[in-house]
Amino acid sequence: MTPEIIFLVILALTFDFLNGFHDSANSIATVVSTRVLSPRNAVMFAAFFNFIAFFFFGLHVANTIGKGVIDIAIVDQSVVFGTLVGACGWNIITWYFGLPTSSSHALIGGMIGAGLVKAGPAALVWSGITKILMFIIISPLVGLILGFLFGHLVYFLASHTSPRKVDHLFRKGQLVSAALYSMGHGGNDAQKTMGIISSLLFSAGLLGTEFHVPFWVIAACYIAIACGTMFGGWRIVKTMGQKIAKLKPVDGFCAETGAAITLFMASAFGIPVSTTHTITGSIVGVGSIRRLSAVKWGVAGRIVWAWIITIPCSAAIAATAYWLVKILHQT
Repeated sequence: MTPEIIFLVILALTFDFLNGFHDSANSIATVVSTRVLSPRNAVMFAAFFNFIAFFFFGLHVANTIGKGVIDIAIVDQSVVFGTLVGACGWNIITWYFGLPTSSSHALIGGMIGAGLVKAGPAALVWSGITKILMFIIISPLVGLILGFLFGHLVYFLASHTSPRKVDHLFRKGQLVSAALYSMGHGGNDAQKTMGIISSLLFSAGLLGTEFHVPFWVIAACYIAIACGTMFGGWRIVKTMGQKIAKLKPVDGFCAETGAAITLFMASAFGIPVSTTHTITGSIVGVGSIRRLSAVKWGVAGRIVWAWIITIPCSAAIAATAYWLVKILHQT
């Protein structure tokens, strides 16, 4: 393994760390804002369940990222570098402004940007990209519907129970829903970095004649995302936990359960969805049960705009990084 490849593997794991750091808010915002767990305990809790997803999920998403976004034949070290710079750069920008955008779509945008500069539109695997673009709409919509339905069901079943007892019960229930959501987050998001690293290794001839994900890559990616989650992205926690809708423990339970089910289904079908989009949709669905005005639509609208521009912005950063690398190689 050359120094360049080692550097790129480290850069990919840095992205995975940033993914956990940026998206930890998705896992812990509701349990922190409802005061079920302290911030310190919440990040440790989420990091643990991010990691143990290692034992429960296959590698369908990793294979989609590795072969289903750009033609694996055009992948080289410069393409991987451009992809990772685009994804990391956009994650840092949106973290700074407290926007819960998708690390997944930043990575996909980076792949598209670097691939386009290298080989033009022929480099893109349109079937895979179309599926991913469809789920930009589908995953938050499914999360919203499930959050809304779970919320109505739970409120109906608890309608004759005292608010104090409901609050006590769902403080415990939220630990289960947060654990499931954190597993879904780790199971879907860590695999995206596995796909990038495996594409790099395959293009360098280090995986033989057939694309696969080595065990050490799987372990390293789960460790990196869990470590990132432990550090937490507190700016985004505030946006997710309180600025979209005011949540109670029962609301947090319904939102996390709806989002977790969505992520489990997506991972089973190998679809690299946005965990951010999914939990945001669920929070909006639960928040709208009481009344539509309970959702702060101005904040939700700002988040949606950030979603829309994620792929083109990360693609632009990646394209610029790839172009600069090629210029430096020529001089």
